[in-house]
Amino acid sequence: MKRHWYEYLWIWSIVYFGMGFFNILFAWLGLISFFLPLIFAIGFGNKNFCNRYCDRGQFFRMLGSQHGFSRGRDMPNWLKSKTFRYSFLIFFLGMFCSVIYNTYIVFAGVKNLNEIVTLFWTIDIPWNWAYTVHVESWIAQFAFGFYSLMLTSMILGILTMLLFKPRSWCVYCPMGTMTQMICKLKSNEKI
Repeated sequence: MKRHWYEYLWIWSIVYFGMGFFNILFAWLGLISFFLPLIFAIGFGNKNFCNRYCDRGQFFRMLGSQHGFSRGRDMPNWLKSKTFRYSFLIFFLGMFCSVIYNTYIVFAGVKNLNEIVTLFWTIDIPWNWAYTVHVESWIAQFAFGFYSLMLTSMILGILTMLLFKPRSWCVYCPMGTMTQMICKLKSNEKI
């Protein structure tokens, strides 16, 4: 069976997290994965990015389907429900706003740079070894916060992939929920 180039986009996930492990400033590159789905949805009115080009989705497909790390079970209905998906989106956006707020207060000089990565929004892990090239404190603060957000969501996705079908994360992914909302709005505009 012929493989398509986008089936190798899972490599970007590994490269991104690897680079952030050694130099936290690479966390800024995660904004590519943050904005591309929105750009695709706004520009084309479809979820092609999520369905085909998402590096994380390809990563879960590769681990779960090709390498058998997924149990292949259906997710519980509550995880697939609109209530959960929209609640998780609101929570995720709140955490992103928290990253922006912490970046701002470091920029304003109210708080010093905090060289930690926070997993699951509560577990602080010192990450100072990865801050080797010193820049303005607010730039580094955003990197630490954004990497925390990206790493936590990746771990949640891996756990979901292990317990359920390979791309189960995609069902409640905040970016997927936002792109779905955009696509629905765009399809209503055409009517």
